[in-house]
Amino acid sequence: MNSWLVRSGVSWAERRDGLTAAVADLATLVAAGPGARRVAEQVVELLVAGVAEHREHRAALQALVDRALDLHAVACAADPPGPAALADWLLHVQTGYPEPPEVRLAPYASALGVAGLARYRAEAVERFTGLPVIGFGETGRYDRRRWALLRVMEELAEHTGDVDLHVLVLTRDLSSGWHYLQVATVLRDAGRVEEALEWVGRGLRATGGRGAADRLVDLAVDECLRLGWSERAVAWRREAFLAAPSVASFERLRAVAAVVGGWPRLREEVLAEVARARPPEAVRDLLATLTAHDR
Repeated sequence: MNSWLVRSGVSWAERRDGLTAAVADLATLVAAGPGARRVAEQVVELLVAGVAEHREHRAALQALVDRALDLHAVACAADPPGPAALADWLLHVQTGYPEPPEVRLAPYASALGVAGLARYRAEAVERFTGLPVIGFGETGRYDRRRWALLRVMEELAEHTGDVDLHVLVLTRDLSSGWHYLQVATVLRDAGRVEEALEWVGRGLRATGGRGAADRLVDLAVDECLRLGWSERAVAWRREAFLAAPSVASFERLRAVAAVVGGWPRLREEVLAEVARARPPEAVRDLLATLTAHDR
């Protein structure tokens, strides 16, 4: 295997054929029964290292890596390593190389077991939480390490179906209001509405009513109405209008206020608050437009 990766004076077609034959030999060895696991690990690591050295042929090499990983998973099922050792190796192969592979955890589930998966999760979470959070308005630096750990965590969250892991992944990057919306949506879909609404509030404070603010408020209002929290829905629309007074936000407030009644009083309150909070010359035309629009 290594000779085909480092051999000079051969065409890519010859090199590819030699590597393909080596992986085929590994398949034969795995099919023969226990004893192939360590060989499979060596083949995987050699191929993964080779991807970085032959980037012009990345796609073909990565396909061989994927095949070798499938064979390694089969070998682990037939000859299980220690769960901790397997967890450590899987993390190593995904984070220790310039061009790491994307490992699927499902084929390794039986070999990892509860103990191995717990170790894998603990180590992955510890490394991932050590990454800095990309704050609102910042340009995130996705270096090799960050990309590798992000892939590890995304696969772990998908494999376990763990909402907290999914949220953890999303909250490492809060550079825009749309990222806050993603977090709120995941929590909403998981039935954790109060937490979703908390993230809506965080997103609105971060955005200052711009960007994804309308979508954030829409999510909050829709959930409140769905759960019969009409007054809370009105409160979200009221705050959105006062943060960015416009005909559109005024119309949305009026529509949701119709659900609980009391629109005339609420209308006077919010218009008066807009008038108090802003210089008269800045709101005169707006107030006239809103008054005319509401007739």
